[in-house]
Amino acid sequence: MSAHLDQIRDQQKETWDRFSAGWKKWDKLVLGWLAPFGQAMIRQAAIEEHDRVLDVAAGTGEPGLTVAAAIPGGRVTVTDLSERMLAVAAENAKHRGLSNFETRACDAGALPFADATFDAVLCRFGFMFFPDVATAARELTRVAKPQARVCAAVWGAPEKNAWATTIMATIARHVDLPKPPAGAPGLFRCAPAGMMTAVFTDAGLRDVHEEEVTTTMVHDSAEDYWAFMTEIAAPVVAGLAQADDATRARIRGEVLDLARQAVRAGKVELRSTATIVVGTR
Repeated sequence: MSAHLDQIRDQQKETWDRFSAGWKKWDKLVLGWLAPFGQAMIRQAAIEEHDRVLDVAAGTGEPGLTVAAAIPGGRVTVTDLSERMLAVAAENAKHRGLSNFETRACDAGALPFADATFDAVLCRFGFMFFPDVATAARELTRVAKPQARVCAAVWGAPEKNAWATTIMATIARHVDLPKPPAGAPGLFRCAPAGMMTAVFTDAGLRDVHEEEVTTTMVHDSAEDYWAFMTEIAAPVVAGLAQADDATRARIRGEVLDLARQAVRAGKVELRSTATIVVGTR
């Protein structure tokens, strides 16, 4: 890996370690919010009772935890760059009484597993942040057994993801954010239609197809939405850090107003859309 990509990887590790406390605090909300995407991936991956499953960039453990509970006769390994995030995953597994679940800190671009090790390989919301998308796809393919399915979820277009744009677009209106280089890691990096199909195909997978899944992020109040996003989202924190106190207050007020406009039946509901892509080794 080049020095530039090494730097991106190291920055990613530092960021996820730093925000691990926020992810632990909001873990229950995140589990419910992202569950439909994990369920779609598990369905597409066609996982069976005695399979050995790999979940890459799993953070606090999902969807690997759900898989482990569903296949007590199998085994699930989850990986992430952040040891602190994986510590939360291991704690979650212990609380659920899962003995067929293990964690491994590693880089998705250099997985420490032999060729053809796993019966299914999953990666939920990791590809957008990998330093080298193509290298990661080849690694996920390499460790999959022949006939195994490799399945990923990536965020769809910004206009279909109000959960993120409600706050990020507001910050961008008030703060001069630097434009990232083309292809740089970011939330919507993998959103272009067909991009992940091409990545998976180039990695050597066959019968590749995509499925769009939409759900909602739900908060009890606009204030809860603000707290959540400022405690788990690094780009939000970085953007707000460039604002003075008065500007930050204006941003907060506008975000709260927008979130209140999304109230349905007493709850803030914000659209969340992802692309599920699956291919066969």
